[in-house]
Amino acid sequence: MSKTIHVLGRTSSVNVQKVMWCAAELGLEVDRHDYGGAFGGNDTADYLAKNPNGKIPVLIDGDHVMWESNAIVRYLVDQYDDGAWQPVTAQARGIASQWMDWALGELQPPMTVIFWTLIRTAPEDQNAEALAAAIVQAGRMLGMLDQHLGTQEYVAGDTPSSGDIPVGGFVNRWYQMEIDRPDLKNLRRWYDALSQRPAFKAHVMLPLT
Repeated sequence: MSKTIHVLGRTSSVNVQKVMWCAAELGLEVDRHDYGGAFGGNDTADYLAKNPNGKIPVLIDGDHVMWESNAIVRYLVDQYDDGAWQPVTAQARGIASQWMDWALGELQPPMTVIFWTLIRTAPEDQNAEALAAAIVQAGRMLGMLDQHLGTQEYVAGDTPSSGDIPVGGFVNRWYQMEIDRPDLKNLRRWYDALSQRPAFKAHVMLPLT
């Protein structure tokens, strides 16, 4: 597919990673520009006109501009998927959406604490108690996903779908960071399957910074 979309946001952001991964799976060409973090630029009048929250990523697809990474993934699949990444039934689409929202509401908070503590905070400034609590909480959340993945290969069925994308970014960090993890065999099997996908390798399995 020769369609080119534009993404504003740095590659180290897990929210940008999910959009880039999705776009690659759909065969879209992406013109990406660094914004946020050390790059800045997301507090300018021009950027805020595109996303008044001042966060990344932003998607520009012709005249269509939108923000919120999960919403962008849903849009890209709705607009450009040939049937491979959009669950067929309403029930499966509902399950995919359920886990997408779960990743944002339940998994992201403890994962953010772990990531910021270990990757972006000097050792002498780390809060060991908060880190330990976040690891326990994330492990409990991922135990729920592990149980779910014991019934099927992927989040919304036996093939990958939009539902796997937001979850996959956080689980990649879970396995990349040096922490004590519970042995979640179904989760590991699922993550290993994602890790074989070229788009996942290229856009998600990046150095943590």
